[in-house]
Amino acid sequence: MTWRARRSGQDTFTHAGDGYSLRLLYLHMITEHARHNGHADLLRPHIDGVTGG
Repeated sequence: MTWRARRSGQDTFTHAGDGYSLRLLYLHMITEHARHNGHADLLRPHIDGVTGG
């Protein structure tokens, strides 16, 4: 499979014996990314003094 292969959100995979959908994986990745961006927003004023966006 290449990176350009088309997949559906309904496609599933197994990890540690449990089945997951690709949609669940995408949801997890998006929420984790948003959570860590929020952490960076809180820390930035303390690092370089820049506030706001």
